[in-house]
Amino acid sequence: MKKIPIVLLSFVVFASCNNFLTEEPRSEMSVDQFFTNPAHAYNAVNILYRSGCTDFYRTGVYSGSRAMLGGYISGLFDNNYKGQEVHIEHCQNLTLNGDNLSAYFDGAWDACYDAISKANLAINNISQTPDLTDAEKNRLIAQAKFFRAYNYYYLVKTFGNVPLILKEYSSLENLYVERSPSSQVYAQIVKDLKFAVEQGGLNDVAMPKNEFRISKGSAAALLADVYLNMSGFPVQKNKYSDAASVARAIITSGSYSLIANGTCENKSAFNVMRQSNIEDEYMYSIEYNASISSNYWQPSICYPSEATSWGIIKYSITNNAYKPTKELLWIYDDANDLRIQEKQLFHSSLTYLNDKKEITKKFETAPYLWHDDKALFETGKTNKDMVIYRYAEVLLIAAEAIAKTEGVTSEAIGYLADVRSRAYWQTQKSDIIAELTGLSIEAFVEQVWTERLREFSLEYKIWSDIQRTHKYPVTSETNKGKVSFVDVIGHTTIWGKTITEKYLLFPISENERQRNPKLTQNPGY
Repeated sequence: MKKIPIVLLSFVVFASCNNFLTEEPRSEMSVDQFFTNPAHAYNAVNILYRSGCTDFYRTGVYSGSRAMLGGYISGLFDNNYKGQEVHIEHCQNLTLNGDNLSAYFDGAWDACYDAISKANLAINNISQTPDLTDAEKNRLIAQAKFFRAYNYYYLVKTFGNVPLILKEYSSLENLYVERSPSSQVYAQIVKDLKFAVEQGGLNDVAMPKNEFRISKGSAAALLADVYLNMSGFPVQKNKYSDAASVARAIITSGSYSLIANGTCENKSAFNVMRQSNIEDEYMYSIEYNASISSNYWQPSICYPSEATSWGIIKYSITNNAYKPTKELLWIYDDANDLRIQEKQLFHSSLTYLNDKKEITKKFETAPYLWHDDKALFETGKTNKDMVIYRYAEVLLIAAEAIAKTEGVTSEAIGYLADVRSRAYWQTQKSDIIAELTGLSIEAFVEQVWTERLREFSLEYKIWSDIQRTHKYPVTSETNKGKVSFVDVIGHTTIWGKTITEKYLLFPISENERQRNPKLTQNPGY
């Protein structure tokens, strides 16, 4: 944990005999001096939008992102450069440990605790900042608590028990912190998010309508997801009723809606998602601006490595870094599900003109959700945001949570049908409702899980669902669109490796354990 205070050295008081200065340089400000006017409080929160939760989604063209690791383990995704990127082969072969992937896990761990430390600084000092109204203080603290909760949520799902630190570091005292039980970490996450939802005074609108600031819906969507996960493994604390309540409040607010399909396939909801940053479906997004940062490589992983030789790609390198395996693609009914049609969520060809001659390149199926015409063919940079929570997920959380607490009601069926009917665009919604009506709770919930697989296949939700349900989705080429769920513990992946319980959490980096001798390792590693 020695890295945590480094990011806050600018706020630690440094002794100096040159005390004749009436105002210290900002690099040497104390916390007390820093939070002396409203601009300081706003700046302390603004920095979280830049560094609060981006590192585990940031994509390398060859390496992918840390959010992809579970997909590699599952056998549902592959990477053309796995021979070079050892973390991928370690995941697929289940040989990962705290030594061979220490640097890789450091990146996630350090980035999360960096963000948490910045959030702690804001949370613990904004209330004392002069010339801020109480409403301003609550809104700023609510945003900081969202980011603290979000980072702890990633940590606790990824590593299990983690140190729970709620004070900013201003010295080297109490540097080493033990791991706290997951239940305690989850309790703090809930506490932070309930403050944001109930006391933050945040606008109850989609994030794009809130000037891309955290809204009440952003915090509520995360809270609903947290309750859902707490109800599953490893916490197994029944919070389905709470998940249903929070999700219902979002739905009944009327402030959010699913993107509608247009009049043709290239104007489908999924192509709108690919291109637009400003939809009412978006509960929380990470903003990207090519004029500020050019290291968001998502469009370049929509094509195989040879695409740069075609002479039309502006990115210097390409790679199918999150390549769906056939087992993943079989979750879709390719006759009826719009999402699996060419140039919806996925694609396998590109047609372009060269000297007035039409050329078509074909390749293994790759993501299309991140395809960006301007970035790929003109600039080599993208302004497309990464959407983390959508209203579709809120509907599916509500459907599952209501079924678990109240049974397969018409309300639960309706929410699932809302999501499915958008994708099954040539099927009457009433027919979908009829198919779902009469299912047992277990069968209905598995239908929700199946829809989550289909809807969020490229949004890094799959491994999280496997972790919380302890179920693995099995598909078949001869029965596309049908998914059965088996116990994940004991399941043998397409890589020929059998998943044991230890792999449902990642190991603690041995680098971190050397820096903090109070850190214990996860069982089995």
